[in-house]
Amino acid sequence: MTAPADIRPARPDDAPAIAEMLVRMGEDLNDPPSATEASIRADGFGPAARFSTLIAEAGGRPVGFALYFPHYSTTRGGPGAYVQDVWTAPEQRGQGLGAALLAAVAARAARDWGAGYLALSVHGHNAGAERLYARLGFTPDRGLRPMALTGARFTALAAGAVT
Repeated sequence: MTAPADIRPARPDDAPAIAEMLVRMGEDLNDPPSATEASIRADGFGPAARFSTLIAEAGGRPVGFALYFPHYSTTRGGPGAYVQDVWTAPEQRGQGLGAALLAAVAARAARDWGAGYLALSVHGHNAGAERLYARLGFTPDRGLRPMALTGARFTALAAGAVT
C-alpha cells in the first residue's frame, strides 16, 4: 500500500511537473504529447485559462493529475466537464487515486460552473482505465465516437476552405 495522496489545484509553477506526467502518460499509451511546459503555462493559468488541472501529491512529489475543462451538452441540456487527461504513477495504481482525481474534478466542476456530468474518452487499449470508468458508472456515450480535425486540414477549414 502506498501513502495516500493529497489533491490540489495546479499552480503555474507546476507546469514542469504536468509536462513530465504528460510525457509519462504518453509513454504508457504509446501516444507522445505535443504539449510543453510553455504551452501548459500559457494555456492552463491566468484569467483566460483554457483548462484546469488537479495535481495529486504523495511524499511531496506529484504522483497523478487530471486535466479538464468546461463542456456543454445540448442532449443533456446543461454544462459538464470534459476530462482530457487523467494519469496516476504506476506505484499509485489500484489504490483509488484515479477515482479520487475524477471525484475531485466532478466536485470542482459542479461547484465552479454547475456541471452535472463528466465526459471523457479512453484509449481502446487501456483496459485498466476502462475497468475504472465502468466501475465508477461511466458508459459509452450513445454511439458517439470521438473524432478530430488537426493540422493543415484544420487550418484550411478555419480559413473557410470547405470541400
